[in-house]
Amino acid sequence: MAQPGIPPPSASLEQTRLAGHLGHLTAHEESQFKAFKVLCEEQGYYKPTDGKTPATHDDGTLVRYLRARKFVPQDAFIQFKDTEIWRRENKLDELYEKIDISDYQEARSVYPQWTGRRDKRGIPVYLYEVSKLNSKKMMAYASATSKSSVNGPAPSKMLRLFALYENLTRFVMPLCSAVPGRPNPETPVDQSNNIVDISKVGLKQFWNLRSHMQDASTLATAHYPETLDRIFIIGAPAFFPTVWGWVKKWFDPITTSKIFILSANEVLPTLTAFIDIANIPKKYGGGLDFESGMTPVLDSHVLDVLTLSSPELTDAQKMFLTEPVRWIDGAEGDLVALSVGSVNGVQRKEKVATLHAHAAQNAFQPPGTPGLQYRSEFFMTQNLSLQNLGLQDSSVQAPGVQNQAPQIPATQNPVVQNAAVQDFAKPPTSMNGEIESTHPVPMTARDGNVPPPIGRETGGYVTPPSDPSDLKKL
Repeated sequence: MAQPGIPPPSASLEQTRLAGHLGHLTAHEESQFKAFKVLCEEQGYYKPTDGKTPATHDDGTLVRYLRARKFVPQDAFIQFKDTEIWRRENKLDELYEKIDISDYQEARSVYPQWTGRRDKRGIPVYLYEVSKLNSKKMMAYASATSKSSVNGPAPSKMLRLFALYENLTRFVMPLCSAVPGRPNPETPVDQSNNIVDISKVGLKQFWNLRSHMQDASTLATAHYPETLDRIFIIGAPAFFPTVWGWVKKWFDPITTSKIFILSANEVLPTLTAFIDIANIPKKYGGGLDFESGMTPVLDSHVLDVLTLSSPELTDAQKMFLTEPVRWIDGAEGDLVALSVGSVNGVQRKEKVATLHAHAAQNAFQPPGTPGLQYRSEFFMTQNLSLQNLGLQDSSVQAPGVQNQAPQIPATQNPVVQNAAVQDFAKPPTSMNGEIESTHPVPMTARDGNVPPPIGRETGGYVTPPSDPSDLKKL
């Protein structure tokens, strides 16, 4: 049941927020985790790495399913299996690769949007201004015909929504995991924090949006479990406490337990308990110039470890942050952001940014730290790089793109040297351990499956292509 006001003080405690997450599992949870992996493997829905062939799913994704089902392997498997079948039926991997950009942008305009900032734990902060979803806009969205070439059994509007969740798990969470300086770097970022502004929303508008809101909640609960950290509802109109009794029935109990309805005088004190004031939108008392519909505003710590491929910063950021993007391995341990989707029916793969190696490496802990095996295995699962695609670095680079800045060694980088960065309340104690994996990528979500245009589906999981020439279509 949703809390009427602020979260309890224990919500911000490390032992509370990290419970059930990689690197912080109890002995019992570790045992259940192993049993879950064995069950998934026996049933043909998971295949671990053998040192040469990558695992089909990363540990972070598997733990999310377990956490959602109270660490009962049999219950988690049912949901995991259902999701795998659902993904195949709706061609989710292919959808993200080929979705029409206009379809994606339309979906982005009517759902929560990443501000480009993170909370004190490094979790991405999303904003949802419900008053902007007027009846005309919502009718146009619901009746629009998809321009994407990929179609599944789900309605067109749901396929567009799927792509937004794919962006969260394939792009936003991995980026937030990789940024140096966040607390608990041994645990991947696998959730989002949401500010939902319902000010100026009338009762009729709220009622008309019920199915729209239910769609997102139902999808997340069923197929992207445990990706929601909490929702702060602000600006609640006078009628809201009266109607909350039936509004909460729109959502499952897990979601409602993460919703906190804040009064006007609780907004800023509560938000600042979780988010630095510089990363809170100005209209709520913070210092961030951001409203729904704007391009996400990356904080300085993210920008310090990124090189945008375009000489025009604004254009590059817009493509990088408001369109479907996923990460692949670049040269010398760098991560390359590949902008995907289709424009006028033409599929694209354009390099839009590079996350430099020292950022990814410093998101890890020394060998033996809990969580390290997960991170190494996930990158093996991706198994994508400019080299193993049989491509030179420039082959996925947009015309006119300038050469990237040289890699800065971690020992010379001021962001790494000054671990106590202002965006976080508690910096990590160690950021320069050696990494066992030769592919240090802190990806976090279900996207261990290589998209069908790049991989091939076999027996309930996806494996890398045997012939790299299949990938030269990039």
